[in-house]
Amino acid sequence: MNGLPLFWDIFLTSLVGLFALVCVFPFVLIVIISLTDEMSLAKNGYRFIPKQWSFEAYKYVFKGSSALGQAYSTTIFITVVGTVAALAIMSLYAYALSRKNFKFRKFFTFFAFFTMLFSGGLVPTYIVVTQLLNLRDSIWALILPMACNAWYIMILKTFFKTSVPDAIVESAKIDGASEVRTFLQIVLPISLPGIATIALFSTLGYWNDWFNALLYIDNAEIIPLQYMLMKIQNSMDFLRGNINAVSSAESLKAMQQMPQETARMAMVVLATGPIVLAYPFFQRFFIQGLTIGAVKE
Repeated sequence: MNGLPLFWDIFLTSLVGLFALVCVFPFVLIVIISLTDEMSLAKNGYRFIPKQWSFEAYKYVFKGSSALGQAYSTTIFITVVGTVAALAIMSLYAYALSRKNFKFRKFFTFFAFFTMLFSGGLVPTYIVVTQLLNLRDSIWALILPMACNAWYIMILKTFFKTSVPDAIVESAKIDGASEVRTFLQIVLPISLPGIATIALFSTLGYWNDWFNALLYIDNAEIIPLQYMLMKIQNSMDFLRGNINAVSSAESLKAMQQMPQETARMAMVVLATGPIVLAYPFFQRFFIQGLTIGAVKE
């Protein structure tokens, strides 16, 4: 019998399946809590099968549905454009650093590495973005500050050096290919696992970013999703904290019935759902990249 005995095969498969279930369980519980009635949650606590189901949390979050839809579209645009721009900048930079025949390789390596040790700080960055580049209340203020990451450049540089054989690059040059054509048609297909990894990191960074919007954006039409959800949460906390100041009985009752805990979970689902669904596409590129390119001995 080839491979592991049947018993160990079943045991290891069950163990991996159990581990996967443990990883997925918290998110499933969050989805269930977001669909639980607020009063039932307060009375019975967190339950995998709630006593009473409710969509009130999603109704509360979607009260300003047009604003939420605009925030979603803004975040999707920022994530897609930002990821593409970040990959273009960092992959080209890292590829140049990985080539031994690049004359200024040491200087630009130190230039990127130095920013990992010493940053300009928040105030100089704010002055550059708002005064020098004049990007305040611009969609590019949410894209450009995150388009280049020195740590990702170092990762890509190492990946290019270890995974792209010099023989392939040299053979492409012998055939008359330019540096750009060599990079696009030879290096990139071989480097898909590394590119996909950095793409995933960049996508997560853009999707979850709210701090740049807090600093640079006042226009409500270009507020990203995470910042809008944070503002909704702050408004809920403010209303809950000032419930004693409400004089109207109807207003007091409405505030007491406000789905605070379940709304938090609903916002988590709305914020993480799309990016969770997008992950399998990156996984496909991971697997595809592992089988592309080779050096024939």
